[in-house]
Amino acid sequence: MKRSPATPLPAPKERRRLREAASLTQAQLARRLGVRSDTVRAWESGRSTPRGRNRETYAKLLASLERSGAARKGNGEGEDHGMVTTCLEKLADEAGHRAVAPEPVRFTQAPPDDDRSYLTPAQAFDALYAFCAPALVRQTYLLTGRRELARESVERAFQLAWERWPEVARDPEPAGWVRAAAYEWALSPWHRLRPRYRKPEPPPADGSDRALLDALLHLPPPQRRTLLLYDGVGLDLPETAAETEASTPTAARRLLHAREAVATRLPELSDPELLHERLAEVASAERLRAVKPEEVRRGSERRARFWTRSAIAFTIALIGTTALTLFTAPTRYEPPVPPGETVQGVPPRVAPGPLSEEERELRSKLREELLHGPERLAPQAG
Repeated sequence: MKRSPATPLPAPKERRRLREAASLTQAQLARRLGVRSDTVRAWESGRSTPRGRNRETYAKLLASLERSGAARKGNGEGEDHGMVTTCLEKLADEAGHRAVAPEPVRFTQAPPDDDRSYLTPAQAFDALYAFCAPALVRQTYLLTGRRELARESVERAFQLAWERWPEVARDPEPAGWVRAAAYEWALSPWHRLRPRYRKPEPPPADGSDRALLDALLHLPPPQRRTLLLYDGVGLDLPETAAETEASTPTAARRLLHAREAVATRLPELSDPELLHERLAEVASAERLRAVKPEEVRRGSERRARFWTRSAIAFTIALIGTTALTLFTAPTRYEPPVPPGETVQGVPPRVAPGPLSEEERELRSKLREELLHGPERLAPQAG
C-alpha cells in the first residue's frame, strides 16, 4: 500500500511571515488549528514538521492567509493595518521563535504505538541536555558576563532537573523548566560574596561585542532577563512574563525600558531584529562548552547521596542527644537550696589567747589534786 504524498508547506520563515502579515499571534493561530502555541513556534522555527491532519489544516490556513494578504496589498490596506495595534500587541506580534543557539536538530513524528521504543530516564535526560545545554550556556553568559558562572549555572540547573526528573519529564516544556532554574542560579546575589567571582573576567576580544555585553550588564537583572528571553531566546510576551513571574504589562514595560537603555548606549541596535542578531553573534563568539551529561548525572547523584547521608547523620545525632538527655535527667523534683541568711545577736567566736599568771597557778593546783576524789571510808565492826 502506497502512502499519499504529503501536503506541501512553505518554508519555516515564510510560515512566520504569513502569520505576521495577517497580524496573528502564535497563540491565536494555535487556537485556530487546535494545537498548542509552542507547537506553532516549533513549526515556524523548523524544529518539527506537522503531519497528518494537522499538516493539511495548517497548509490550508497558510494558503488562505496568503490569499488574504495579497488582497489587502492590492487594496492598499496593508500599511494602515498595523497602526491600530497597541504597544502590547506589537510586542506580541514580533519575531516568533528566535534562539541564541544555532539551528537545532529536527525532531520527527513518533512511530506508531506498536513500534515505539521508549527511552529510559537517563536517555531522555541526555537527549534534553544535548539539545538545550549548549545554547543555555551561551544565554547565561549574556545574562551574567561570566563564563565559569554560566557553565556552573547550567550544570546546577540540570543537576536539579535530574534530582526532580519525574516532575521535569511531565512538564509541558522541560527546556523552559531548566532555563528558569539556570537563570535563577545565575542571578543569585550571593555569588558576589564568593572569592572566585569577585574579580572581573576578561571581556570579549571584539570591541562591538564588548560594548553590547557592557550595555546588557548595566541593565537591572529583571530587565536584562526579560530582554534576553524576548529578543534573545524568542519567547512571546506572555511566556516571558510567566517565566519572569511578572504580569504581561510589567514584562512589556521592562522590555521597552531595556531596549531604550541599550539603544541609548548603542544607537545602531535600536532595531529589535538587529539586536537579536547581535545577541546571537556575541553568544556564539565565545567558546563555551558544557560538560558531558553523564558527569552532570553523576554530580547530581553525588549531591543527593551527600544530603541524604547528612540528613541521616543529623537525625542520628538528634536521637542520641535526646536519649542522653532522658538518661541523665532527674526522675523526681528536687527543690533548689535557698541562699544562706545572716543570724543577728550571736557574738563572734573568739579564739583562745595566752593564759595569765593566776590561770597558770589554778591549772597547777588542779593537776596536783587527786583525780579520783576523796578517800572512801570503810565501816568497821565494833
